[in-house]
Amino acid sequence: TTDQHGKAMESTRAPWASEGPHPAGATVPKPVRPNLDTLSPTPAPWATPQGGVKEIGGKPVTNVIHATPQMPERLAMPAEPSLRSWQPASKKIMNAEDLKRFLQSDSVRDFVSFILSLNEAVQGKKASDVGELSEAVQRFVSVLDTLSNWVDEIPPVEQSLRYGNPAYRTWSARMAENSGLLLQQVLPPEIAGASLEIAPYLYDSFGNATRIDYGTGHETTFCALLFCMARLGVFTQSDRQALVLIIFKRYLDLMRKIQTTYWLEPAGSHGVWGLDDYQFLPFIWGSSQLVAHPMIKPKSIHNPDVLEAYSQHYLYLSCVTFVKKVKKGPLAETSPIINDISSVPTWSKVNSGMIKMYQVEVLSKFPIMQHFLFCSLLPFPAADVQGQQGQGQSAGDARPEATAAGGEAEKAEVPALVGALS
Repeated sequence: TTDQHGKAMESTRAPWASEGPHPAGATVPKPVRPNLDTLSPTPAPWATPQGGVKEIGGKPVTNVIHATPQMPERLAMPAEPSLRSWQPASKKIMNAEDLKRFLQSDSVRDFVSFILSLNEAVQGKKASDVGELSEAVQRFVSVLDTLSNWVDEIPPVEQSLRYGNPAYRTWSARMAENSGLLLQQVLPPEIAGASLEIAPYLYDSFGNATRIDYGTGHETTFCALLFCMARLGVFTQSDRQALVLIIFKRYLDLMRKIQTTYWLEPAGSHGVWGLDDYQFLPFIWGSSQLVAHPMIKPKSIHNPDVLEAYSQHYLYLSCVTFVKKVKKGPLAETSPIINDISSVPTWSKVNSGMIKMYQVEVLSKFPIMQHFLFCSLLPFPAADVQGQQGQGQSAGDARPEATAAGGEAEKAEVPALVGALS
């Protein structure tokens, strides 16, 4: 491409990528420059130019939620826990103001702190590094195995369409009907009644039966289920590695089995310009696993031998492997964001960027968070509670109204990472 003077122009690149050349075989996607209006997704806050903070609409893009790695505080229980009353988790975010209040609350900080705590626990660890599993972890894995067996028992029906196999509704109905009983297999007898409160998290973690779709909001709900069970004292500090490398990994395997059996539609996907059609958290925790790895670098995702040898050990590599399995064509064309990230020099930079991007592109998006569930273990802030952000971007600057146009699963507009490059 040449400019108006006939001089060759360089390809536009994500400004958080390294200054060095892309790996062999990788190409930089053609830039898309949308109008920066309120319908444009908020650019990832790590997509910043050298020497300055990227500004969108005159507003600096920085952290939305300031949190430190920490497991949630255990819920105080009465002397007789069995006498405590429980209420099913429910939706509370009905409009942009509700989302703003959530983003300023202790609840969101506690939730992000939990994610960061797990991120810290798996840094530099492969899946096989997990030690002896607690009883609670083993029982939860058994629940996921049961759900996997039900997929085998409920095959897809024949239809002409690739996506949205209605047999998924049969599987989902069985799972929803039994969710309370499944969780009671994991909970201690004295708090078995809590299954009433957290069951909605379980049956909302695997997609939507009406739309037959699945996305990052459902994945976030599963993480919220683990958070709630930690608040109940079911999972403890010593379970952190197992929560990611055993339970979440097994959940990820189950979701891929569900997706390739019933072909759920991506919920709220950015399309080719999104990080991934379905997942986000394994890119966070998976990049943490690879921090300071002596051999595997971000650019190693282009090496098929590395993917074949290590994808079972590292979540990030398993995500790339799955993308290559279900999408035909070069990674630079099917997943240009993942391709672009491969030019970042270190996994630590990838990890920190993924954490910020998750806050902006998942936790701050109304079409996703309108379906999030709250309960006494993860409470929705009262109307008069206004948490203090301290520094950086306020929750109002997160612009939840940017995609709050209504409807149950709006598809995101234009690219989040590359689209707003100057």
